[in-house]
Amino acid sequence: MGDRWTLLIVRELLARGQSRYTDLRAGLPGIATNLLADRLRELETAGLVDRVAAPPPVATTVFQLTPRGEALGGVIRELGQWGVPLMTEYRPDDSFRGQWLRLPVRTFLADHEPGQPAASIQIRADDQVVMIDVGAGEVSLRLEADPHPDAVITGSPPSVLALFSGHLPLSSAEERGLHITGSTEAVARILPRSPYAGEAGGPV
Repeated sequence: MGDRWTLLIVRELLARGQSRYTDLRAGLPGIATNLLADRLRELETAGLVDRVAAPPPVATTVFQLTPRGEALGGVIRELGQWGVPLMTEYRPDDSFRGQWLRLPVRTFLADHEPGQPAASIQIRADDQVVMIDVGAGEVSLRLEADPHPDAVITGSPPSVLALFSGHLPLSSAEERGLHITGSTEAVARILPRSPYAGEAGGPV
């Protein structure tokens, strides 16, 4: 687990689920093609990743975590929690992928008003667009745009993460460069009720 890129590959498979080699390559900017292939083989040998043939329309080999691999989810979440306070600075050349928000969404956000109608929130961070759906007590993320979201949040990835983790109050979002249009009630519905502030036991 201590080898370079190994946990990042696990994180990508946790966020995406079944993934083609090209999906993993696109989601891990900077990794060499041969190194990704080597790490996947090592993870297969260790019983953490399976290589399976996906049926049409995918019709290619995909990679997925085994139950043993999925058990690393807690480790990834704890590392994410620990790392939130370090994500205050963001450089224009830093990489960001929309699916990287999937684990923070699972960890931090909740439907605090499950009796209300379902709602959708579009997140625009850098050039990435994802949707957060909330309803019936569940919050989920999908990697696509929606022409008619109930709310739109636009800003840098660290500012979005600060809002999601409770470090940034909704009332101060505009001051930190987050632009929110549409229903602020839909946004407030999913946000943490108290900040995590990087404390032990608090989530990313």
